[in-house]
Amino acid sequence: MPRVVFLGTSAFGADVLRRLRGEPGIDIVAVVTQPDRPSGRGQRTGSPPVAEAARELGLRLVQTERASAEPVDADVGAVVAFGQMVREPLLGAYPLYNLHPSLLPRWRGAAPVERALMAGDAETGVCVIELTAELDAGPIHGCERFQVGPEDDAGWVRARALELGTPRMAEALRGGTHGVEQSSAGVTYAHKIEPPDRRIDWTGTASDAANLVRALSPYIGARAELDGQLVTVWRARAGPGGGDPGAISEPLRIGCGDGVLEVLELQPAGRRRMAAADYLRGLRRAPERAA
Repeated sequence: MPRVVFLGTSAFGADVLRRLRGEPGIDIVAVVTQPDRPSGRGQRTGSPPVAEAARELGLRLVQTERASAEPVDADVGAVVAFGQMVREPLLGAYPLYNLHPSLLPRWRGAAPVERALMAGDAETGVCVIELTAELDAGPIHGCERFQVGPEDDAGWVRARALELGTPRMAEALRGGTHGVEQSSAGVTYAHKIEPPDRRIDWTGTASDAANLVRALSPYIGARAELDGQLVTVWRARAGPGGGDPGAISEPLRIGCGDGVLEVLELQPAGRRRMAAADYLRGLRRAPERAA
């Protein structure tokens, strides 16, 4: 039975860790993650989701700013949404397998799920790769493909990648796979989501706006201003029509460069998420313009 060190940070990583713990023939000897950090509006110090999962499962936990500096004694490593570049000496200490939620070489990088949905990809997937010095460019040890519907969001894609990808990761950790080199054709990069990426562009198409909303839901959120009030849009759909980009009509349909975006769920700054109908009922007058 291989002795496995698990490296991860995010909620997706925590979910994979929990599932791997239940896979036969896997002995997780340690979990490595990022240090506790302030987060949220109150900037309260909290643990990464992977740290919480490790404690819940009774696993040895190591929190460090530089995991590559002192490799944990193990036979093989699993890396899932870790948030640190893995370098020597850790990179050469033992085989390291990464669970990456895209169809590599498409969408290498930090935000593969979000960028695939923003691009309107009708198909995506999850791959297990062996880590190398080049970002997400190592040999592929197995992939699972799946279709993405026009209303499927990032939460749905991650759940599907978790379901299909974890058994593939377990198989690689047990030594039951053979790597195939990635093609040099079709490489794209999923850059980290920055604040400007979250703003809805009303001069673009309604489909692009709807894709942005679902790409950033339910974790990050697309942003807009309605009559100067900042809101986060969590659910929306594209529809026919058009007119003045940013102009609002009832119930909460916002003009785009091509078509309209019907907002279904949103969150005003400092308040809870709510249906668009509830938001409108709480206003003295309906908003007239989005920016």
